[in-house]
Amino acid sequence: MPPRKIIIDTDPGQDDAVAILLALASPEEIEILGISAVAGNVPLELTAKNARIVCELAGRTDVPVYAGCDRPLNRPLVTAEHVHGKTGLDGPDLPDPQMPLAEGHAVNFIIDTLRAHEPGTVTLCPLGPLTNIATAFSKAPDIVDRVQEIVLMGGAYFEVGNITPTAEFNIHVDPEAADIVFKSGRPIVVMSLDVTHKALVTRPRNDAFRTLGNKVGLAVAEMTDFFERFDNEKYGSQGAPLHDPCVTAYLIRPELFSGRHVNVEIETQSELTMGMTVADWWGVTDRAPNALFMGEIDADGFFDLLTERLARL
Repeated sequence: MPPRKIIIDTDPGQDDAVAILLALASPEEIEILGISAVAGNVPLELTAKNARIVCELAGRTDVPVYAGCDRPLNRPLVTAEHVHGKTGLDGPDLPDPQMPLAEGHAVNFIIDTLRAHEPGTVTLCPLGPLTNIATAFSKAPDIVDRVQEIVLMGGAYFEVGNITPTAEFNIHVDPEAADIVFKSGRPIVVMSLDVTHKALVTRPRNDAFRTLGNKVGLAVAEMTDFFERFDNEKYGSQGAPLHDPCVTAYLIRPELFSGRHVNVEIETQSELTMGMTVADWWGVTDRAPNALFMGEIDADGFFDLLTERLARL
């Protein structure tokens, strides 16, 4: 099988960084056509910078990074420095990037790339708010049917919310964008908090990163060390959940995950539950399924894959 062509849409974020590194370390399965940055965990200036820092850490300055939307479609930007630190990549001491941003807007890159490739051959991998993807779909409706699949990190059902009582951060930041994407009619795979909260970097797993003996392993260990302090305080969990790498791992080894094909609607009206992913897990409505909503992960297999691939960089 040829490698799967993907666009990574991201707002790095330590866990975004690990997701990008896993993709860069897996050329047999994944061909990254480009990275589009969006405002989310931190403002756009930092997410676009952080994506380039990660590419340089992996020695992959050939991967173009585009700056995209700097705010949600219809509301003020909410960021998460309280989780990721003021830079978004707090933890390791990484140099500023030398590679420039690619010319042009990320939304135009997404549109042009989907038009340039055969229909059904490019997968979109959003790791942050869905602003860039929704803007591209709205600006160029002809590209929607050309998308092979959308594999995203966002939402929750049993785990409810991590930024409000009912909403996961990525969806809450731009619920209107999420609504457009979930109504697009394209195949969607959802890596929800129900999965990612089971992908915990325990001390032995982090030690395995640290002892890889390369710059990437040390940087990832230091990222998750920083990331962990927030989750220990909030959830009492023994380790940080690696949310976004679940997207990349699914592209490489989908058998690590299981879930249900269900209907998912996005709440865009109620301030009480704004950004909630209303997943019809038990099939109590007649709404047609529109997403494969993941609920379980083989965590040991996931971390084995991650450690093996990071050792390559």
